[in-house]
Amino acid sequence: MTLRRAVVTAALACALSLTGCSTPDLPTTPLAGRPLNASGAAPVTSGATGATGGGSGCRYQPSTDSGVKDVGVPPATLKAAKATMSITTNLGAIEIALDGVGAPCATGSFAFLAGKQFFDNTKCHRLTTQGIWVLQCGDPAGDGTGGPAYRYDNENTGAPYLRGTVAIANTGQPTSNGSQFFINYKDNTQLQPNYTMLGQVTKGMEIVDQVAAGGVASDVNANGTGDGPPKTEIVLQKVTVAYL
Repeated sequence: MTLRRAVVTAALACALSLTGCSTPDLPTTPLAGRPLNASGAAPVTSGATGATGGGSGCRYQPSTDSGVKDVGVPPATLKAAKATMSITTNLGAIEIALDGVGAPCATGSFAFLAGKQFFDNTKCHRLTTQGIWVLQCGDPAGDGTGGPAYRYDNENTGAPYLRGTVAIANTGQPTSNGSQFFINYKDNTQLQPNYTMLGQVTKGMEIVDQVAAGGVASDVNANGTGDGPPKTEIVLQKVTVAYL
C-alpha cells in the first residue's frame, strides 16, 4: 500500500462516523463502528414494519447515544414525494432538494425534526479537508454525539458522493441514521456508497465552499489533522422542510 493510499484509508476510517476517532470504539473501516443499541431495547415502529423505502412505514429504534434531544418520533404516515429543505444560516441561505421518493423515511424524519425546530441554532460541527471533503451538520449536541431519540435504517444507497450531494452520517451500522448529515464539497469517489443519499444542494454551495476554504479551527484535534470544527463558524439558524 502506498503512503498516499494509506493516508486516504485512515481518513476514510474516521471521517463519517458520528463521533469520529476521538472515542475508544473508533471505526476501523468507513462502515464499522460501535453497536447502535447496546441496551437491547426493542425497536419502536412508526407505521408498518418493513424495509425502508419499500414498505408502508418506517421502523424507528430508540437511541442510546449520550447527546439525544428527544422531540418525539415521526408519524406513521409516509409521504413518498420530493421535498425542499431550506436552511437559513449566519452566512446565508442554503437549499437542498430532498429525494423523498428514494429516501422517504429519511426525508420524513428530517421534515418531522425541522417542524420541531430540532436543527435551529445548531452549528455545523465538523469539517474534513484531507482524504474526503465534507461539512457535517445536524448535531444538537455540537460535538458529534447528538441526534434524535430514535434511529432508522439505510435507504437510497449506491450512488457516488459527488460535489453538492447530501447524505446521512451514522456510526457505521445500517440502522444508525439520525439527524446528522454531510455535504460533499468535492467529489468523494473513494467513499463507499453505503450512506443514505438524502438529496442535492441547489442553492448556497458557495457558502459551503467558504467554510471549507477557512479550514479547521486547529491543526491539533482529536480526529487528526484536517478533521475538526470549521474555523469559519456556520450556524443553522432556521431549518424548514416543505414537500413539493
